[in-house]
Amino acid sequence: MLRQWQVKCSEKALHKYKTKQAHFFCQATPGAGKTVLAAAIASRLLQYDMVDLVLCFSPSLTVSDGIKRTFSKALNCTFNGGLGSIGRSLTYQSMQFLNDEFWQTLRNHRVFVVFDEIHHCSGSDIENANIWGQQVLTKIQGLATYTLAMSGTPWRSDSLPIVMGEYSDPDGKLLVDYQYTLKQAINDKVCRIPKIVLVDNEHLTVTNDDKIKSFSSILEMLNQTKTSYQNVIHNQDAMEYLLGLGCQKLVEIRSQSPNAGGLVVAASVHHAQTIKKILSEKYAQSVSIVTYRHEEPLTEIERYRQSNTQWIVSVGMISEGTDIPRLQVCCHMSSVKTELYFRQVLGRILRVNATTEQQAWLFTFAEQSLIEYAEQIEYDIPKSCMYAKWDKFIDIESDTLRNHLKKDELLEDQDEIDCKLAWNSTTSSTEKTYSSLGVFDELRLGTFKQRVISAFLMS
Repeated sequence: MLRQWQVKCSEKALHKYKTKQAHFFCQATPGAGKTVLAAAIASRLLQYDMVDLVLCFSPSLTVSDGIKRTFSKALNCTFNGGLGSIGRSLTYQSMQFLNDEFWQTLRNHRVFVVFDEIHHCSGSDIENANIWGQQVLTKIQGLATYTLAMSGTPWRSDSLPIVMGEYSDPDGKLLVDYQYTLKQAINDKVCRIPKIVLVDNEHLTVTNDDKIKSFSSILEMLNQTKTSYQNVIHNQDAMEYLLGLGCQKLVEIRSQSPNAGGLVVAASVHHAQTIKKILSEKYAQSVSIVTYRHEEPLTEIERYRQSNTQWIVSVGMISEGTDIPRLQVCCHMSSVKTELYFRQVLGRILRVNATTEQQAWLFTFAEQSLIEYAEQIEYDIPKSCMYAKWDKFIDIESDTLRNHLKKDELLEDQDEIDCKLAWNSTTSSTEKTYSSLGVFDELRLGTFKQRVISAFLMS
């Protein structure tokens, strides 16, 4: 059964298609159910004999697999491109490796193409498009009978235009055919009300070359020293404290919803392994770990989805589009600090399920950009991301633009800390230790504190 917003959006899309307009853009908040919407539209198009085949493209194997399951159920057939199938779910990356026979099939049939998380594809034309955007513009845009573009965060961190997006002139505001905001989703009880906890430290002491400096906050320390945010998320005591808050909240939620789970977004494979050790050894939690370097990550995600395991630690695998409704707590410990990524991660814990306890808590550190993102969470498209900034990319070389492909995911797996500090805790040892770069320095942690941002307060 479709939700009310999905019914309204699908009716509007079908009306547009019937009036010979081929493209529809839907912006719906992460966790609202965009994949179910797309499957419903595909079903109606097939029912009305308006299309022969359905293709779906998405940014990762994890999301692609979820789309395949949803479409198979909605269309009551396999959705793997094999015999008897009327469609297939693929990744954007795979587009450049599809053979001529595949594209000839597209030319010979009426095809409905769905682009999930379309913001990964940039470019208004070939010259300023990234690799994925080029594939859409050259191989799909003119061949598809109807297209549906979807995004929960319809902007790009590099301020480039989204492929196939329409922008107002001259201000460059993205024009969408249908918008379903987080506020609407919360009012409709489609999404949970997020609570964001910003963890800080009141007494930080940094020792560097025998010079001691004290700071009253993480923000002050980052602004006044060469210490990077990487040091914060890799510090043992800081990790233990943040994870401890997450575990405490998950225990509370599981007292009412025993199957509730938690997600930790880590900065690298090594970081994820350290986090798993803390969760299992210090807090006696059951933990799964999934990264693109592990064998069969999709199998591991599905195993976690169906299990009662408390935590799943991820590097680059559960940032957007992954449907695990039992996730209700998240510890954001990634080195990627873009607003787009922050909102996609938050979306992983906002999906409502059948349990009575529908809390959603995200824990992270009080770094400047993360503070700003938390304070702007009530704005579905923040002012800083509202417009395509045309002047910023006009003079950029096209090769440089193509290098923006998957920028966030690449940043998320940096095993070395790009800094000159190795942090030590006063609670564990007073001796100075080597960092991965072999530098002798020390950071002493004092009293932790946290600020809770409760968005969408209801009367």
